[in-house]
Amino acid sequence: MTLARQNPQVTDQIAPGARTFLVSFKVGARVGNEIAAALGECLDPTDTAVVLSEIDAQTWVIELHFAAEPDADAIRALVAAVAGSEAADSLMFGQVAERDWVAASLAGLAPVVAGRFVVHGAHDRGRAPRRPISIEIEAALAFGTGHHGTTRGCLLALDALLKRRRPRTVLDIGTGTAVLAMAAAKALRRKAVASDIDPVAVRVAQANARANSVGSLIDFACGPGLAPRALRRRAPYDLILANILLRPLMSLAAPMAKVTAQGGTVILSGLLPAHGQAAIAAYRMAGFRLVRRINVENWTTLHLERGPATSRSSRAKSDRPGRR
Repeated sequence: MTLARQNPQVTDQIAPGARTFLVSFKVGARVGNEIAAALGECLDPTDTAVVLSEIDAQTWVIELHFAAEPDADAIRALVAAVAGSEAADSLMFGQVAERDWVAASLAGLAPVVAGRFVVHGAHDRGRAPRRPISIEIEAALAFGTGHHGTTRGCLLALDALLKRRRPRTVLDIGTGTAVLAMAAAKALRRKAVASDIDPVAVRVAQANARANSVGSLIDFACGPGLAPRALRRRAPYDLILANILLRPLMSLAAPMAKVTAQGGTVILSGLLPAHGQAAIAAYRMAGFRLVRRINVENWTTLHLERGPATSRSSRAKSDRPGRR
């Protein structure tokens, strides 16, 4: 099945070039992000990938790629639970011959501009818009290319922050391809720390940092959340970036407060708009206040700051819409 792929969003990982089994179905544009994110959370990230592509303004398609042939009944039940019975009844099953499917999905992506930052693939090196800070990510590496709304939201929040202050210490949790760590390192020309739970992602991130001439500015660690000792040794941080998912972000609220400098900034994403308030509440309890909320492509990014303990009334004032 051939689709007109515009603004595809890829999550999870399968080795590029591998033969994959494909399950696809169409969804409405308004619910595409939410359904794709929910499926991504339910499927094993070590042998599946979710590709969300736009057909037209009203219709998107979700493709589920599997390294091994999936149980058709189980997939129908999962899609029915997440997207409804109509979507489950419309599932199409097939197999994709060996090819670099990630590169095929992403090669047509246009460069992404976010304030002073531009993120582009190697194929766009000569025609990317001119911006002070350019980040090149190879399309064949599916750990985050900068084209996802969550990454762009984080870059916009970082750009806004840098207009007001220059953090001295930076941590990027769940770094993926290291887009955010590289953006901070290039903008500040200071050391940053980046971590990911996946050792393959860490190796990819290290290669990207070297290719973008910031290999010496980023120290990498492998492990979940704030577990790596290398992260805690460098605390406190003036800026922490975490583009992951709601549940791990909420579990990190209290530990993150311990490693964030007084007045330090936390930029969070990987959140659907419906998740925003739950994340804000968890971080408010940990001593953070909401500074700004950014919505990009049906994803939410939160800019929060750690401050002194405040009364309930002052917290309510700080979170009024006019202050966001």
